[in-house]
Amino acid sequence: MIEKRKKRKKIFYVPGMISLVLIPLFCLFYFYHSGAFEVCGSLHYSVPAKEEFEKYKVGELRKYKVFNFNNQKSKEEQKLIELRFFTRDLVKRYDSVNGAKIYFGPNMDYDTFVSVLDIMTEEKMPFWAQFSNELYAFAFAKPDPNKKRPFFCGTPEYSEKNSRLMEEENRRKELRIFQKEFLKQQWIVFLGYFGLVLISISTLVKFNKNKNYNQK
Repeated sequence: MIEKRKKRKKIFYVPGMISLVLIPLFCLFYFYHSGAFEVCGSLHYSVPAKEEFEKYKVGELRKYKVFNFNNQKSKEEQKLIELRFFTRDLVKRYDSVNGAKIYFGPNMDYDTFVSVLDIMTEEKMPFWAQFSNELYAFAFAKPDPNKKRPFFCGTPEYSEKNSRLMEEENRRKELRIFQKEFLKQQWIVFLGYFGLVLISISTLVKFNKNKNYNQK
């Protein structure tokens, strides 16, 4: 005689729902804060010729405070903070006497160089330029509001402001394009994940209903 197989009770591992739902969310949270979704950009950078520095005597225009960077970035953080506050003060006070002279040593970390350029841009330093392994930065005197200025189409201030707005808009466009492309490439992963979550939730709800019904 052929014995009938006993119908075994289905086993549902409820804590597995926690892993299924939370682990991917924790992964997304980690990727977001680790910079995995950041969009890398570039900076247009040019170095003036030696003749221009000698012609305008850039090295003699101000009383320069020297910032020497010749170590790894982890050891230069305090100097970068001092440079930021110093340049911010120059711009704020329209200081036409002092300036910053940044020296890039052979042992300097590349990240430090990028951080210096970021400070020049973020603090809106009116003039900064690199010659050899030195970068000069200084501000100008406050313009006289009573002095009439010739009008022409597109003042330097307007052009600079417009350039910043265009750069910001381009960064936003690049971010939107990156997000769309990422979703297009990984849509099947997200679809599969949400499908598994829905199936697990529906099965769990059905299991609880049957369990309550059997107990009655």
